[in-house]
Amino acid sequence: MVEIKSDAALDAMRVAGRVVADALEAARAAAAPGVRLWDLDEVARTVLREAGADSPFLGYRPSFAPTPFPAVLCVSVNDAIVHGVPDGSRLRDGDLVSVDCGALVDGWAGDAALSFTVGTARPEDQRLMDTTRRALEAGIAAAVVGARIGDISHAIGSVGRAAGYGIPEDFGGHGIGRQMHEDPAVPNEGRPHRGMILRHGLVLAIEPMFLAGGKNDYYAADDGWTLRTTDTSRAAHFEHTVAVTTEGPRVLTRA
Repeated sequence: MVEIKSDAALDAMRVAGRVVADALEAARAAAAPGVRLWDLDEVARTVLREAGADSPFLGYRPSFAPTPFPAVLCVSVNDAIVHGVPDGSRLRDGDLVSVDCGALVDGWAGDAALSFTVGTARPEDQRLMDTTRRALEAGIAAAVVGARIGDISHAIGSVGRAAGYGIPEDFGGHGIGRQMHEDPAVPNEGRPHRGMILRHGLVLAIEPMFLAGGKNDYYAADDGWTLRTTDTSRAAHFEHTVAVTTEGPRVLTRA
């Protein structure tokens, strides 16, 4: 069932969204060669704790997962696309890192992600990140009253395919509100003018993820969570929680 949020609910979700933005920026600032992935998770935990927020990630266990997720932050490095489990691995100069975080404040959720390079970025990684960020902005721009879900999907997919990137088929955006994952699904590729009509108060997590090698294929790592590219090419992931409003898209997870 799709829940349409009141304006007061959108304001409440903006509070959660700011916490998510702060956690992601803190994790990015802490990332440096030699830092362990679980140190980034601890940084995000501190931000959530000091804000009085809970984590919708910690203990989350969807049907595909063999175990509950053990962290508040997904940390996906290089060929990891999404859902990376932070462990004792150390970051190295040139690593492409995607971090994904959620927060629950007063019963409302926020969810966002960003990608960055540790130290010096390779030109091809910078292009991948820039293109994925641009696809996110295109998807946000399409999230207007009277448009359809397919318009968002088409906007994202068109940017990725034009750049020659792969798009994993089974993972994309989603509705969000009192739960981190709600209806409707928001695929990262699709036909325009198809799907649910967007209304004022609909809130969506829009999250393109592109694979540099151009293939769509991925596999689940041994931890049962981390999704990796089958050709070992690198991946980037950007996400914002966005409210559809009569005044235009309202991004709830910007800093």
